[in-house]
Amino acid sequence: MSKSFAMHAVFVFLLLVSAAQAQQLKSNIPYADPPQDRQVLDIYAPDGAKDLPVVFWIHGGGWQAGDKSDVQIKPRVFAERGFVFVATNYRLLPNVEMDVLIRDVARALGWMHKHIAEHGGDSKRIFVMGHSAGAQLAALICTDDRYLKAEGVPFDVLKGCVPVDGDTYDLPAIIMTAELRQTLHGLPLPIPGHRGKFGNDPKKHLDFSAVTHVAKGKGIPPFLILHVAGHPDTTAQAKRLGAVLQQAEVPVKVFGARETTHNKLNADLGLPDDAATLELFKFLGPLTPKSL
Repeated sequence: MSKSFAMHAVFVFLLLVSAAQAQQLKSNIPYADPPQDRQVLDIYAPDGAKDLPVVFWIHGGGWQAGDKSDVQIKPRVFAERGFVFVATNYRLLPNVEMDVLIRDVARALGWMHKHIAEHGGDSKRIFVMGHSAGAQLAALICTDDRYLKAEGVPFDVLKGCVPVDGDTYDLPAIIMTAELRQTLHGLPLPIPGHRGKFGNDPKKHLDFSAVTHVAKGKGIPPFLILHVAGHPDTTAQAKRLGAVLQQAEVPVKVFGARETTHNKLNADLGLPDDAATLELFKFLGPLTPKSL
């Protein structure tokens, strides 16, 4: 075992064993009344938390799987940085349609906005983050203001959005790319693929794409778009969203992490020697003057 690997393992172990002493976890809090299956969230708050900025985390899993508990070391790391960390569940395909799923996420954020002060958070300093499918959901609700408006949440309380390795910020582009790739190689089309998950209506493909809703003057928060540098689809989608945001004069940085994978990029967020983590806290620093 190398010395660096051993130090890395010790760091992760210490984070895990000390988590209970540094923060309070309130789990399975319902955000709907009455709550349906999976309409619950978890809140991790540092001991003595008061008026702290909030991270709202959306798990991945292809819109068909995943759980709010899939947060690795993030709650502990953010607690040490002076954040309240919230992780939400939402109903999944095929049990609900995509628009219902998205509204679940918005409803969870709306409940959090109304109640997070009771748990030590600042309802006017919210950062929306998510991995994979959660990245698409994060980017969409931070650009298409209809979802949060329906929950009484103004864009001006969103201080940043961090989508992590999503490939669906521009649905028509990824559907065309995937299907053309299969066709050129004489292979069957992806099943269910994005077309199956998002429906076969081109208008819905546009409507569920974050790039469709980016516009100047909407109050869209700053973005840090993290992606795996070696993955062509997530790289292209990250750059596409970044370019659209830049054209709308929304502050944005696109960062491609090297020597990593889709799952590892997510799992490593919070590690002190991780390049994407360094970018993340550079991004958060100027936007959280009270805590960092």
